[in-house]
Amino acid sequence: MATDHEIEAIAQVRTLLTKVGLRTTAARLAVVRRLQGAKSPLSHAEVAENLVPLGFDKATIFRNLTDLVDAGLVSRTELGDHVWRFELKNPNHPDGHHPHFVCVDCGSVTCIHDGDIPKSSQKSWSKVGRVTEILLKGHCLTCVPQ
Repeated sequence: MATDHEIEAIAQVRTLLTKVGLRTTAARLAVVRRLQGAKSPLSHAEVAENLVPLGFDKATIFRNLTDLVDAGLVSRTELGDHVWRFELKNPNHPDGHHPHFVCVDCGSVTCIHDGDIPKSSQKSWSKVGRVTEILLKGHCLTCVPQ
């Protein structure tokens, strides 16, 4: 049986989908709820890994991810490994983007929500164009011996 919190969360997703002109389907609800529970961007394969056992097929999941991107609710990012990753856009970020850290050893992806970009860096970047994405690569704490 669903808790009051889960019922409220689903109602909020329904409202959000309706607001952007998307139909509320079981698959679309499941995809959004999976992205809500993620701590970092997920690939189509990672979303499918959780939803296929619930009866959703991979093509339907991919179509819904694409529809959510087209509607502006989800961002699609390629982090240098030729794999599209999806995450819900955060309304607290004015442009919807934030930096990501990718471990070059294990491939884990971490969102950097609290990272402020120094104003001096932003000014120097403006000489070459408008920066829309920042990607940091290195070795995560799990892969680097302490």
